[in-house]
Amino acid sequence: MSETSATAETGEPASRPRKSSWKYIGPGIVVAATGVGAGDLVATLIAGSKFGYTLMWAAVIGCVVKISLAEAAGRWHLATGRTLFDGWRSLGPWTTVYFAIYVVVWGFIYGATAMSSSALPIVALFPDGPGLKFWAIVTGLIGLVFVWFNRYAVFEKVMTVLIGIMFVVVMYVAIRVVPDVGASFAGLLPVLPDGSLLYTLGLIGGVGGTITMAAYGYWVNAKGWSNSSWMKVMRLDNRVAYITTGLFVVAMLIVGAELLHASQIALTSGDRGLIDLGKVLEDRFGAGTAKLFLIGFFATSFSSLIGVWHGVSLMFADFVERFRAPVDPGEEHAGPAVTARQQRSLPFRAYLLWLTFPPMALLWLDEPFGLVIAYGVLGAFFMPFLALTLIWLLNSSRTPGEWRNGWVSNGMLAVSGLLFVVLCVQQVRDLPW
Repeated sequence: MSETSATAETGEPASRPRKSSWKYIGPGIVVAATGVGAGDLVATLIAGSKFGYTLMWAAVIGCVVKISLAEAAGRWHLATGRTLFDGWRSLGPWTTVYFAIYVVVWGFIYGATAMSSSALPIVALFPDGPGLKFWAIVTGLIGLVFVWFNRYAVFEKVMTVLIGIMFVVVMYVAIRVVPDVGASFAGLLPVLPDGSLLYTLGLIGGVGGTITMAAYGYWVNAKGWSNSSWMKVMRLDNRVAYITTGLFVVAMLIVGAELLHASQIALTSGDRGLIDLGKVLEDRFGAGTAKLFLIGFFATSFSSLIGVWHGVSLMFADFVERFRAPVDPGEEHAGPAVTARQQRSLPFRAYLLWLTFPPMALLWLDEPFGLVIAYGVLGAFFMPFLALTLIWLLNSSRTPGEWRNGWVSNGMLAVSGLLFVVLCVQQVRDLPW
């Protein structure tokens, strides 16, 4: 079935190795658009406002780390014919327990966060219209309907448009503030100013570092890439994704350094910091630039919303399917046919509803203390969990010999795992215990 799907997608025999080509690019754009949220951009802006261009090198390292992680996830899917959750399950029941708790708690709080983030720029653009809760519910419902009725091909096209808007707006603002090119290049030299360690770790590990990195392999299958003949294509696609993400980070560092650092302007942490930036841009460059920025802010937030609605629902559908069915190492568990079935499945749609309706209650309530703690701990553990389980899977007999990790992949994944463990400890320490 997967060979037929792959042949139909391109008109080429499925067994022939594909040449990497720009015409195939897609899942990488989706993962880049989903992984970069409004809160990530604010964190980068704050780093730029505090330390200028000094941490530019950390953004570059972060880009390389993400390329390594996503490549490993995509390689597992294509080399083994098995999904990532199928691989996790083979490591023991503890992975199933962790993921089951994580995906339920995380989805409940993330749903409210994503809806609020998408609503903020709309309220700023139309201050005399309905309030934040109204627009949050509307964006959540639009995301639900869009993902429910559309398959991957349409979803990818919409995500491409949204990331195009994000890219144009962020680059325009970065150029408008007139970057200091000399300082930018000087920032590529690794330096740690006093008090910058956590910002540095956040830049390397934060932007684009979410559960959507694990969803990358599922989107690779949804695209029609079903076996190792697509490996070169996947690697090009993945590099494009995280180089794009790296450019976002660099552009926002420039804005933070030029617009905020010199003026010592402080932003509110979290998504609302972008509203603050919109006001700064309006004072400096006029209402037109501020409105354009808010449109880019909306594209950033809404692309993350529908990306999670689609990608994590796919992962949940696969989780339920693997939980019900025994693991047969000889059977192919990934590919276009499997993904197409999962997009129409009851678990996929049930998780879509879970992301949309229960979180609406949190729009009226302060997030319960215990839930905040659980969300923070489970979320902090996810990236170390992803990095370390990929090392385990890709060095074992579960992966065909030619596609197992080499020393470069092992080194990058080990560095990623260590970095995310440090970030995990720090995030857990910072929770309001």
